[in-house]
Amino acid sequence: MTSPRLSIVLPVRNEAEFLPQALASMERQTFAEWELVAVDDGSTDATPLILATASRRDPRIRVIPFAGRGLVPALNAGLSACRAPFVARMDGDDISHPRRLELQVACLESNPAVGLVTSAFRHFPRSRLRIGMLAYETWQNSLDSHEAIMRDRFVESPFVHPSVMFRKELVTGVGGYRDMGWAEDYDLWLRLAAAGVRFARLPQTLFFWRDRPGRATRNMAEYTAAAFRACKVHHLRQGFLTGVDEVVLAGAGKEGRAWRVALSGEGVAVKCWVDVDPRKIGRMLHGAPVIGADAASPAMGRLLITVGTRGAREELRSWATVAGFREGEDFLCVT
Repeated sequence: MTSPRLSIVLPVRNEAEFLPQALASMERQTFAEWELVAVDDGSTDATPLILATASRRDPRIRVIPFAGRGLVPALNAGLSACRAPFVARMDGDDISHPRRLELQVACLESNPAVGLVTSAFRHFPRSRLRIGMLAYETWQNSLDSHEAIMRDRFVESPFVHPSVMFRKELVTGVGGYRDMGWAEDYDLWLRLAAAGVRFARLPQTLFFWRDRPGRATRNMAEYTAAAFRACKVHHLRQGFLTGVDEVVLAGAGKEGRAWRVALSGEGVAVKCWVDVDPRKIGRMLHGAPVIGADAASPAMGRLLITVGTRGAREELRSWATVAGFREGEDFLCVT
């Protein structure tokens, strides 16, 4: 094949245990006009042998040896090697549904305005999943339109990275992947959003995300809550908080206080806190007053909803709307 319609970027490092299953799920795809660019980031296990064997078996699989320089350089090396206009991501421990590529390619080809498409996903194995991961799965799968994704883009990463397919020119146009000390994929989504790229999610469950102790999201410093918070603040300063030197925070608890620290590092102070706890109302917290919800108004400035309690987001979104705040213009949910 000289000109594939789709390229798949697969960065791997020491994935011998699960890599054969991941590769098999690609080879079972109903869409066949693809090339797979496997970037071996310095593996010391059987990963190179597995990739070499797969490449001999299937000439669509190309292997790029990489000297253990890390995930972001590996991703950019893979992206540069892609020959097709569409690029799909895949990891060495996950599974794609046989129709994943077919349906995602069809979406991009039939919707020229869409720049990135994902699908519903499901964690596996289910037996040891924690409540937080199940809640994340439910929340992300609920973002079924571009508008919903944009509304909640600062809550958490709206896409599972290896589940996406995008137009290569759009990703290279915003600079590809960056190593900024936080999640490289979330940073990319926020840059694409700021550039006006339109997103889509297919309703079918086409991707299966393996949960295991060694997963990067569990072990890398770039995926901690503090790193995500720093990423959000950085991008908020490029858009919603451009030229803003103080904000109102809805939530004077642990999460809100962590946000105060992150915002302070970017030169943004807390003007006041909004809380419903009568024991806090009327007090000063880090030099700013705590007020009740009925005292808050858009005239006070930009509002960030920072309550970390699970299930509180929609209630606070409704409160802010009733109070006259316009989402995306006067307030954003960031937790």
